[in-house]
Amino acid sequence: MVLTHTTNHTYSHPFPTVTLAFFLRYYSPQLNPFSSHVLSTDTISSHVDPDTGRLHTTRIHLKRSRMPAAVVKLLPTSVTGGGGDKSSYVLENSVVDIREGWMKTESQNLNFTGILSIVEQQHYSVSPPDATASSAERDSVLGTSPLASTVARPISPNTFVTTTFSYRSSLGNKKQDHAALASTDASDEPGPRRIGGWISGWGANRIQRSIESIASNKTDDAVNKSRDGMRMVLERLRSNGVVAVLMELRRREGKSVFDQS
Repeated sequence: MVLTHTTNHTYSHPFPTVTLAFFLRYYSPQLNPFSSHVLSTDTISSHVDPDTGRLHTTRIHLKRSRMPAAVVKLLPTSVTGGGGDKSSYVLENSVVDIREGWMKTESQNLNFTGILSIVEQQHYSVSPPDATASSAERDSVLGTSPLASTVARPISPNTFVTTTFSYRSSLGNKKQDHAALASTDASDEPGPRRIGGWISGWGANRIQRSIESIASNKTDDAVNKSRDGMRMVLERLRSNGVVAVLMELRRREGKSVFDQS
């Protein structure tokens, strides 16, 4: 079973500025106080497709996260490793088409996937979701190529984003039981046997649905904090200008904004 949660939002900023804010949102707590839980960000790859002109980027973020208290209470310590702050890697893939005015992103956790896998997909566009769909359908019918249009689009003052979270728990599946234990503390009892007996008593489907529901219920809070962080970065860019913000970040950190550590 997979639970999904979809929301729509509008930023009152042009698309180029929003895409820049997306890539800067985890750069520094001074720029975005809501990013203090992000311990590090590294770019794995980044390139522009010569045929489409689209920017493809893969990054990995190390985040400090706290497993929901309800999940900690629901599962044995041998599965959760106990409560408290934990670190988790998040893989982020993005594609930006500046000519057509859209960006698609997908992020997913790489740790604790045996307990819960979370995938966040976002679609940023210069057009509202319904208009974007109509345009895509029209281009498909007409066979329009990505670089076929040579007419410059007027810059829209707004950027629209659709965010979809997907939650899937595989706890109770034999392979995933071992994966869940791989990154947790060892216990005195044999892990898989203990988990197997506990799951048999509760029922795997019931446990999976409960975990997915708990995570889904916290989505609104996570989305609101993410948007608040984006708004702060966007306002800094609007008030001070892109160059001034980048120069200030470079001065504070003592390195280029585009350097990788």
